[in-house]
Amino acid sequence: MPFTDGIRDTERIRDTKRIRDTKSIRDTKRIRDTKSIRDTKSIRDTESIGNSERKNEYPMDKENNRKNIHHLTVDGKTITLIGTAHVSRESAELVKTVIEEEKPETVCVELCESRYQAISQKERWQNTNIVKIIKEKKAFLLLANLMLSAFQRRIAQKLDVTPGQEMIAALESAESVGAATHLADRDIRVTLSRTWRLMGLWDKMKLFFQLILSMGDMEDITEAEVEKMKQEDMLESLLSEVGQHMPVIRDILIDERDQYLTEKIRTAPGEKIVAVVGAGHVPGIKKYWESPIDLTVLETLPPKRKYVDVIKWGLPALVAALIIAGFYRGGIHTGKEMVSWWVLANGVLAGLGAVVAMAHPLTIISSVVAAPLTSLNPMIAAGWVSGLVEAVVRKPKVKDLENLSQDILTARGFWKNEVTRILLVVVFTNIGSMVGTFVALPMIIKAF
Repeated sequence: MPFTDGIRDTERIRDTKRIRDTKSIRDTKRIRDTKSIRDTKSIRDTESIGNSERKNEYPMDKENNRKNIHHLTVDGKTITLIGTAHVSRESAELVKTVIEEEKPETVCVELCESRYQAISQKERWQNTNIVKIIKEKKAFLLLANLMLSAFQRRIAQKLDVTPGQEMIAALESAESVGAATHLADRDIRVTLSRTWRLMGLWDKMKLFFQLILSMGDMEDITEAEVEKMKQEDMLESLLSEVGQHMPVIRDILIDERDQYLTEKIRTAPGEKIVAVVGAGHVPGIKKYWESPIDLTVLETLPPKRKYVDVIKWGLPALVAALIIAGFYRGGIHTGKEMVSWWVLANGVLAGLGAVVAMAHPLTIISSVVAAPLTSLNPMIAAGWVSGLVEAVVRKPKVKDLENLSQDILTARGFWKNEVTRILLVVVFTNIGSMVGTFVALPMIIKAF
């Protein structure tokens, strides 16, 4: 019957729709199940990498980021170790994400007190006492530190990120989750001083000129190449040539700091800790994780080498003895010739060093006059005299201190800023005087 047939057709349509709806529901469920399986697999992959059970995956699921998260335990503590690049935007984002998800009791950062102050107190340079630095014989260490800082800042500027952005992110994120901050790195001045003590004269010269070369063009460095810097320490990458010829330098710059970071991290307060370090230190930290470490040894400056004192006192004594013997054996003419060679070689080359540093004319004159005398006195260096004169005649202004962080980004800025120019005067004058000594000595012997 038509009416009955109509009802059957309607029921058949409803059954077909019900079947389709059921199939759609099953398909939707299957999709959801598949997505759930994929999500679960992703979580398990992250757990496998970290060797620690996680309830969910870090939102930043890029392969490089997962590889730079490591999980360690010691004395009931759980430590999440993050390897970063110091001028990487992704590293900063990863640090923020992990700390906010982990909510640790303590956040360890690869900073020493002086570097922490550099980040937290932007006006610190206004308190720089350049005269005190020269008197304490720390001019080269400060100049080297500024050049290293400039190297890092210029890469960061090219990539439009803040230098040490991942450390800033760590400090800010720690504060936001109520975690304590723990400074884990050795004082940069101790690291550089230990390096300086163990370097020979030639290696010191190479180091200085390598630092100058690091002020070259950065245009060819891409963000992808910076990410590769995660595999090595900033100091190591800049001083790699010196480290290749002097393994002991690498020991100080990298291995010793690996040990120092290891001990500071595993003795940090709290049971749940996130540690943020340069990725180049991660293998070393994992290597030394189970080893006993004495921080006192790592913080102590090594004694000066004996031959340094022999040269320091013996060379001036030799020169003085030769000149006196010249007067005695060869007469006034020979003695005056030897003195002339000594004064000219030391004075002219020290003055030339001051000229290269674009020193004030009075400073140049002081370096010429002082060098022949200071080269015979191991307690005083020509560069210290010229540096103090430069600091007096061209006293750094407030704007020089305020602009220092920007001026060090270019070679021109180093020579323009009064603070860094004084440091350059000290270093270049000393180099000129030292070269002058070695030029004059054979001429004196020849005249004798």
